[in-house]
Amino acid sequence: MGAAGDQRGIRRKYRARRIHSDLDPRPGQFTVETMKRNSAVFAAFLLLASFAACNAGGLGEQSRSAEAPATQSDRGGKSRGEDPRPVIAALGDSLTAGSGVDPSESYPAKIQRKIDEAGLKYRVVNAGVSGDTSAQGLNRLPAIRRLAPAVVIVALGGNDGLRGIPVETTRRNLDRIVTALRSDGALVILGGMRMPPNYGPQYTASFHNMYLELAKEHDIPLIPFLLEGVGGVPRLNQSDGIHPTAEGYDIVAATVWKVLRPVLE
Repeated sequence: MGAAGDQRGIRRKYRARRIHSDLDPRPGQFTVETMKRNSAVFAAFLLLASFAACNAGGLGEQSRSAEAPATQSDRGGKSRGEDPRPVIAALGDSLTAGSGVDPSESYPAKIQRKIDEAGLKYRVVNAGVSGDTSAQGLNRLPAIRRLAPAVVIVALGGNDGLRGIPVETTRRNLDRIVTALRSDGALVILGGMRMPPNYGPQYTASFHNMYLELAKEHDIPLIPFLLEGVGGVPRLNQSDGIHPTAEGYDIVAATVWKVLRPVLE
């Protein structure tokens, strides 16, 4: 089956099997009690926010060129010309790029192994760039679209929040990314992030609800929180308290796989 056939099959399966998650409250139900229940998660982001105040790069100290996304050939795999499998592109920042760990330990690389073990015929492209905001991700979109991906995991916005960029600006950028990719026939999975409570209840709630609302408006699968089960757990994070260790990325990959696998099968 060609890439177009794979995309049509994915869309049919998704429509028949909506993905729901009980990990997060529904829009409008994000309360102080909810924030307290997630205190361990937010503790990690307090460290992250402090780090960001000293480092304009936010989620990632070093940024590589954004002219083109990283490909499997960059990561030790085959180039697109040698590999006809439909592409799953992971568009994000340093949490996607795998800052601080070997490329083989990033969550996209671990997802590729899960795909291979499941006997599915897809090729994962790691298009994460350290320090990227939603605007920079939008600027890189033409390179992603040239891959003609069947599926795109969009995990952007964390750096926007840490820099205090208005939620409406981030939302507009993410909306444009999702709209463009869907117009190409790609299935988009949105990866959510959260901000620490010291950013204020209004901003924190608006930021959190932004992902819920975008997923609902576009009728696309949502990963409520990319770092679920990892944020705030010291042994699962590197010494910066921000980026997951290889073990932490095992959990991130499992979180992504829980949403991704049903739409591939």
